[in-house]
Amino acid sequence: MGTLWRGAIAATALAGSLATASPLTVGECFEGGDFIANAARARDNGVLRETFLTRLEEDLLVIQAYPPALRWFAKDAEDEEFLSQAAREVFDAPAAPEAHRARFLAACFVRATA
Repeated sequence: MGTLWRGAIAATALAGSLATASPLTVGECFEGGDFIANAARARDNGVLRETFLTRLEEDLLVIQAYPPALRWFAKDAEDEEFLSQAAREVFDAPAAPEAHRARFLAACFVRATA
């Protein structure tokens, strides 16, 4: 049964990767910004870099099983990398949660309007 499930996920992910993702919305940018601020709060509360980033990678893999239109934020590989890079910066260049959020929002708004 596990093999069938993994096959279904892989097929869905492949089909989803063939579709063109829609541009990020302002709302998605704010949600992503909240996620990044919460990543900084998790860091401040002792969550280790590798623990957080491994969990994010696992979550992004699971999200790929859904069609891009139903995904939160990470609709394609570029979105995933954008979010992952911002999460890495939370741990590699620590700042206050709101500073990380503001930096993420500024970059996200540029991507949303590009």
